[in-house]
Amino acid sequence: MKPLVIPPAAQRDGNSIQMISGWIAEKGLHCSLNVGLWEAQGRNETAAWGILLADVIRHVANALEERSGLDPTESAHQILESLWGEFKQPTSEVEGGFHPGHS
Repeated sequence: MKPLVIPPAAQRDGNSIQMISGWIAEKGLHCSLNVGLWEAQGRNETAAWGILLADVIRHVANALEERSGLDPTESAHQILESLWGEFKQPTSEVEGGFHPGHS
């Protein structure tokens, strides 16, 4: 197992909340998702996830710039093209179910 570090801001903030974690295991993607948090706060859950995922794409693009010198705008566009391509013609099925709750 190769877990990522917890970001320093999340470690400092006693109110931090983990929203998503993804693992490549057994030849597929396995995720833990904190679904329902925004709805419980009276917000639009799907719109909030869209904002979170857009922010994740920008963070990936910025990381690629820092690590490899890639243009972050071009990287974000390529990620979005790949994303839409995967939605149109998935390379694999999505399996599993949602199990609410925390460990």
